[in-house]
Amino acid sequence: MRNAVLLISVIFCSGIFAQTEGTEPLLYNHDLFGKNGFSKSKSLTNTFDSSFIYISDTLQLPFFDEFSKDHFQQYVADYAAVNVTSDKKYRILDGTTLLPIDTSLRFTGQITFRRTYDIVTSTYVDDPFNSTPFKVGDLSSYPVTYATTDLYPPYYIYDTVGAPDISDTVWITDPEYYQDSATQFFMTLSDPESFWLDQQAYHNYRFAVEPRSLGVVTFDGLDENGYPYAIGSSITNYADRLTSKPLDLSVYNAADSVYFSFLYQAEGFGDVPEPSDSLVLEFYAKDLDQWNRVWSDSGQVASEFKVGHIRLKDAIYFKKGFQFRFRNYGALSGSLDQFHLDYVHLRTLSGYQDTLFKDFAFSYPIGSLLKTYTSVPWDHFKNNPAGKMNDVTEITVHNGSNLSENNQNGTIQIDYAGTNEASFTLNAQALSGGNINYGPRTTYTSYHDLSGGYVYDITKTGNEQQFDLLAIASAQFPNLAQNDSTTGIQLFSNYYSYDDGTAEAAYGPTSSQARLAIHYDSYEADSLIGIKIHFVHSVNDVSGNLFLLSVWADNGGLPGAVLYEDNIFFPRSPVYGEGRNQFIDYYFKDTVKVPVGTSFFVGWRQLDPERLNVGLDRNLDHSDQTFYSVDNGVSWNQSSIAGSVMIRPVFSTALDDQLGLPMLKSIEQSIRVYPNPGNEYMTISIAEDAFDGAILYSMSGAFVKHVSSTIFSVSELDPGVYLLKVNGLMKPIRIYRH
Repeated sequence: MRNAVLLISVIFCSGIFAQTEGTEPLLYNHDLFGKNGFSKSKSLTNTFDSSFIYISDTLQLPFFDEFSKDHFQQYVADYAAVNVTSDKKYRILDGTTLLPIDTSLRFTGQITFRRTYDIVTSTYVDDPFNSTPFKVGDLSSYPVTYATTDLYPPYYIYDTVGAPDISDTVWITDPEYYQDSATQFFMTLSDPESFWLDQQAYHNYRFAVEPRSLGVVTFDGLDENGYPYAIGSSITNYADRLTSKPLDLSVYNAADSVYFSFLYQAEGFGDVPEPSDSLVLEFYAKDLDQWNRVWSDSGQVASEFKVGHIRLKDAIYFKKGFQFRFRNYGALSGSLDQFHLDYVHLRTLSGYQDTLFKDFAFSYPIGSLLKTYTSVPWDHFKNNPAGKMNDVTEITVHNGSNLSENNQNGTIQIDYAGTNEASFTLNAQALSGGNINYGPRTTYTSYHDLSGGYVYDITKTGNEQQFDLLAIASAQFPNLAQNDSTTGIQLFSNYYSYDDGTAEAAYGPTSSQARLAIHYDSYEADSLIGIKIHFVHSVNDVSGNLFLLSVWADNGGLPGAVLYEDNIFFPRSPVYGEGRNQFIDYYFKDTVKVPVGTSFFVGWRQLDPERLNVGLDRNLDHSDQTFYSVDNGVSWNQSSIAGSVMIRPVFSTALDDQLGLPMLKSIEQSIRVYPNPGNEYMTISIAEDAFDGAILYSMSGAFVKHVSSTIFSVSELDPGVYLLKVNGLMKPIRIYRH
């Protein structure tokens, strides 16, 4: 009902509640939906049946992870694996032999009896049955604990004295004690390339600002599946945990100068942790079965990566089975209070001054080799390939050495279906910021002109294309080779995009009737069939809010004439995709095609004042293409928030048939309902061959009646406003009485 009332109100007024834009933190992490699982679903209710207990392998020093790759232990419940054992436990055991009882037996815990009734004296005597002691186990957890329990037959017997052959047995319905079993499986892990036992912290390549190498792990208020630990709450507590596998330190002691080092950053491109939040490091003393806090730091605004550096001195840690873990303390209701971790290193023969992570590395994956866009329609590129390759391809590298290091040329390689097509040279001096060497401990962002030479091969057939990218750059000192390269994908489909497919924040204007418009310069004039939008869950739920898809012409660099807007009686609501790059396709009503020139705007007019929370990619900044209006489109403001709004225009291409979209007829048909207001009969004015019936709804959306003729009766209806759906269009009608 709320939506219907709101629809009526916006027809007659357009109040403005606020005049701003803004961002919110994410509520979920769509990258992780359905990704992680630690045990097979249980086959019985409230038992451990068919679940796995994993027995970790033990690692040796040195322990080192700079998170360029995923070194999280994967848990696969493979019952047939050679390293899997099992233990089957029964619920009820014989109290004397401790053997399982037969599955056909049933018992009750309540006292049952034989009742003898004397019809002469009208009295009865109850003679309780003898109980039998059994061992009853709790199968809800492993190992099973058994308790001696006295059980009784699950029935009563009623005898009558003085009346021959009158004896009744009354059975208890569903007696609570019966035989059951549960099997616990055990798997011994043997994977020295997996370093971490849990997956709550999020391995990613996008949330940190200028990381020292590819990849970090991020701590926030989301679990390993991307969901809040305590959705909708204001609870602050320990959230993510990153626990190492056991390590064998029994062969070392304090004299071996064992040091633990790591890098960490608060906020990054995520949410800033408050001073009351913290990142915590704990060491495990195996013999004491005790975790001890050895380091922590409080929340703060974004900063460069800082160094944590700790010497192991206490003898309680020099054991086989030593572990360490990081935990964050913060809000549990979303992607909040973030810390980012990198270069975790535990080694011997170190020192107090040895805080250096000497590595030369890419900081981010390589992006699009197209100018401006991360993707464009393949049809458009084939027709207009000239001048479309990027002349400012961004490359970010970091020299982790404490010395100046000689630069070298790098390369970008383009492959198609596994075959190399071309390569570009990354000029060494450009990579090092115009210097002949890389300065010590310095991050360099450089831009490279790839507009000459190779162009993606337009002779390739098909409606979509994918090219694989590989960038390589290195310095001349010994370092981690895996960080000297990075990969990417160039995708061509049926849409234009500015973003990299990953949201770091939720964005939108805040005002009733606010407009959000994203500007695109297309390679050619064509027709739109819809808009892809990546809405993201945030801590404020707006899934019931309403908006109208909108397309504007260009008016001197600002949104101009409205080329398309949804019918006010058919508003949209945010729909959420489940995963990275999961955009929702919002097709125009009645699959209409909207012609646009080479410069246009797509977005929405929102009916509610709250922010609608579209995804904001904070790694690629195209805020100069984002505009919003809070005065009904009279004036427009360019966004002041860095990032790329994740809204993509979808063009009519050869992919239309695959999308199930028919060739379209214009909805500019003249559909009229008269007299309106009506009293007894109303008429639908439409071409006869175009009318295939209509449906009448109440303003609350309830079905009222089918309309099979262009002339229909309304005399039986109560006076008021109704909605008549004709050929997919909704027409408001009013019924009155004399």
